[in-house]
Parts: sequence; structure tokens; C-alpha cells
Amino acid sequence: MILRAGLTGGIASGKSTVRALLGNLGCHTIDADRLVAELYEPGRPGHAALRAAYGDGILRDDGTVDRPRLASIAFADPAEAGKLNALIHPIVIGATEEWIASIEQSRGDGIVVVEATLMIESGGRQRYDRIIVVDVDPSVQIERGVARGLARDEVLRRIANQIPRQERLRHADYVIDNSGDTASLERETRRVHELLLADLEAKRLGAGR
Repeated sequence: MILRAGLTGGIASGKSTVRALLGNLGCHTIDADRLVAELYEPGRPGHAALRAAYGDGILRDDGTVDRPRLASIAFADPAEAGKLNALIHPIVIGATEEWIASIEQSRGDGIVVVEATLMIESGGRQRYDRIIVVDVDPSVQIERGVARGLARDEVLRRIANQIPRQERLRHADYVIDNSGDTASLERETRRVHELLLADLEAKRLGAGR
């Protein structure tokens, strides 16, 4: 029996750290955003779709996707962002579903955690048993984003292009507060992991009736 958990949060909220912690606790995890980068490689479905939609102007001399150039086009306004998401989301969802199926076939049991920035926007509420949101105040997002090397305006632009914080929280089954220190985040993650284990056991019992 597999429990499917979607993990999301705004930019610089700490999603990847939580994913790593859940992996250390025994969950099967994948980063859908990293999967996007793999699908952009030459010969992969995402590369072909982007080239067809945007032309060779988004490619470097070696044929790889120039992601900063693509981002400058795709996130210029909400309509362009929507165009890119509509193009890429089905490909990423398909690849993610293949990964989950492989876990079911090889392991047959456990918690799978899929991290994705646009989890809610891409219909994750319908595809996952539980949605986990890593939440921080926008001021913390900006501070942490700048500390990672992003310009403040870039962090603000990305926040503006993501689902509003309250709307994201409305879809959450579990919220992990990452406004504190590392130890606090670890406690929060362990708390949610215990809840997921209980959900998995309930799902097993339900299937056995």
C-alpha cells in the first residue's frame, strides 16, 4: 500500500530541506522541479516541447535550454507563465506517475513524497492522498532568497507568480512551520511524518475491509 504525499511551499520556504528530512525518515522522495531540468535535456520530451513552442532562440549553442532566457520569456507575465506550465506540467506529471508506479511495483508499501513548487496549481490536490505545505512569512522568504544569491526583485517576482500564501494553506492537510531554527524544523517534520504513518496504516486497514 502506497500513501501519496505532495509537498509544496513558496520560494525559499524550505521544501527541499523537508523532503530530505522525510527521506531520512524512510519516505520515498522525488523533486519534481529537478525532474523538470532533466526533461529539458536534449532528446527528452520537455526539450522537444519547448523548442516547438519557443523556437531555437531559447537554446544555447550546444543545444541545451538556456533556462534564464526561457524564464525571462515565460515569466514576463501571468499569461506567458500559464503557457509554459500548460506545456510542461503534463510531461512532468507523467514522469512522476511512472516513478510512483515503479515504487509500487518494487517496494509495494510506504510513503512517497513528491516535492513541487506548483503542486496546487498543477492539480496535485486530486492526485495525492495528503498535501503538505511548508510555510514561512513572506519577509522570511525574501531574506532567505537573497541569502541564496537571488536579487530581491527576483524573489518578489517569483512570489507574485506563485499561488497566494493563504490559498496554498487552504489546500493543506498538514502545515510545517519553518519560521524557526533547524531543530524546530526537524521536530515539525517528525510530527508530520508520524501523521503520515498513521494515514498509511488507516489506508491499509481501509483496503483490507
